[in-house]
Amino acid sequence: MGESAIRVEGLSKLYRIGRREKYCTLRDTVMDALNGALHVLSGNRRAPVNGQHDTIWALKDVSFEIDRGDVVGVIGRNGAGKTTLLKILSRITEPTAGYAEVYGRVGSLLEVGTGFHPELTGRENIYLNGTILGMKKREIDRRFDEIVDFAEVEKFLDTPVKHYSSGMHMRLAFAIAAHLKPEILLVDEVLAVGDAAFQKKCLGKIGEVRAGGHTVLFVSHNLQAVRSLCNRCLLLRSGRLAVSGDVEAAVVNYLNEVEAHSAPELDLADRPRPNNDAALAVALQFTKVKLNPLAGKVVIETGEPLEIEIEFTCRERLHNLVFGVGIIAMDGTRIVQYRSSDTIGFVESLKPGCYVLRCRIENVFAAGLYTLELGARAETKGLDWLPDSLWFRIIDSLPYESFWLEARSGYLKAKADWKFFGHQGTV
Repeated sequence: MGESAIRVEGLSKLYRIGRREKYCTLRDTVMDALNGALHVLSGNRRAPVNGQHDTIWALKDVSFEIDRGDVVGVIGRNGAGKTTLLKILSRITEPTAGYAEVYGRVGSLLEVGTGFHPELTGRENIYLNGTILGMKKREIDRRFDEIVDFAEVEKFLDTPVKHYSSGMHMRLAFAIAAHLKPEILLVDEVLAVGDAAFQKKCLGKIGEVRAGGHTVLFVSHNLQAVRSLCNRCLLLRSGRLAVSGDVEAAVVNYLNEVEAHSAPELDLADRPRPNNDAALAVALQFTKVKLNPLAGKVVIETGEPLEIEIEFTCRERLHNLVFGVGIIAMDGTRIVQYRSSDTIGFVESLKPGCYVLRCRIENVFAAGLYTLELGARAETKGLDWLPDSLWFRIIDSLPYESFWLEARSGYLKAKADWKFFGHQGTV
């Protein structure tokens, strides 16, 4: 057992559904206690703070210890408590019960734009974030050029970050968090906002941080990245710690869990969104997704078309919309992404209302477990995004093909023309 970097004991977090969390004054605490007592005295045993119907345990009795130098993956379905855990470790929110001890300077990358002042420029926010991390100006000066080069925002360095796209926010935030050398780096699923090249660069940087002996907690749906980067893994299930330790055991457990909960039709309105800007999520929100709605099944034979029906609600007029559907393999690899603009162009204008969008995809995928990724953008702004909206399994349509193991069959099952010319003479 090495030197501890993080120690968590009995950690629990209770949220009031439909209400913003606030920091309570002494007066608030006293009034809550009096209100609870009045409910009991009046015969109503359900006190408003602890009522079953308006509260949810985002975390419940979670305990673990992480050694210095560990790179720990944190996985689980949406709503499992991953982001809440990182927010408590970052001291953004307080636990309801239990405690978390963090030994060392923490750098957090939890949500796009978190920690940025929108009115300040990119240059000013680099110094602001560095100061928050406890660094001296000369330390920030020494790493300033590295941060700018990595983030690829040199032309916009003196532009207020409120004008940055979500991708630019993420690139600069990651560059600051990774280059200002925190002893403990907490990374949520923000890397999915960037393009493939930048994701690769970020994962390489996390590898460098690991090689330098720093501690990393890495929340991700990219299971291949978790497998390659992490030496330990935490699997959260409905706020509780289901697996702590071996990476492969946690990943297999997680995949079994998501397959068991697969369904051909899912409501998405109340599904937690990973790191979506709350203001943008109000403008447009996916409400339901159906896979092969006429057949109503999540087990599909190779070659059978994939038909996806997406329902969404638009709450304000939007312009130049693009919708996307991605197919993600069981290890987190994005196999392919389809954009509505490729066939129907941009949706120039959309007024408030409820809509249905259908996408028919040629099934060229090999046998295996996959998930649908849904996304929507308006001009340069991301709207709604769900990285694992619905899981489904593809099985081989021909019985002899079952001899080919899924792990060996790759991701695609494209057709090829073969010709056999028979005997061509003696050797």
